[in-house]
Amino acid sequence: MSLEPKVGMVICYDFLWKKEEKSGRTDGLKDRPCAIILASNTKNDSIREVVVCPITHSPPKNGETAVEIPYKVSQYLNLDNERMWIKTHEVNKFQWVDGLIPYGVTPTPRGDWQYGLMPYKLGKQVFEQVRDNSKNRSLSTMKRDKDAL
Repeated sequence: MSLEPKVGMVICYDFLWKKEEKSGRTDGLKDRPCAIILASNTKNDSIREVVVCPITHSPPKNGETAVEIPYKVSQYLNLDNERMWIKTHEVNKFQWVDGLIPYGVTPTPRGDWQYGLMPYKLGKQVFEQVRDNSKNRSLSTMKRDKDAL
């Protein structure tokens, strides 16, 4: 099975929150939908650096940033009927080797390797929030490279 990461793709991943890492965890408590916001080639063309944002039912709290997923997009991606947000104040970064499924990426509840692709406009909005958080140093990045290979 080969799956190529693409910007805008929504995958199922064991996202590691900063609070989980602080408590000593090295993997996320549960698999959740995550949006790929960056998938760039590294020096070795067969390895990509991938950055994902978590998708959650929890609305953003004070100091958090997020983009709400429109209901029609949620339905298109076969997510549930509840309101959902793509959190943009925390990201996970890991390596994705061509031809392999990285550690932490699992099939969706339907058994597919991806939920689908976000619309361009939504993905751009998410990326811009993450970029702005990075610029103002409010972005938390959990590097998961040790788990990727």
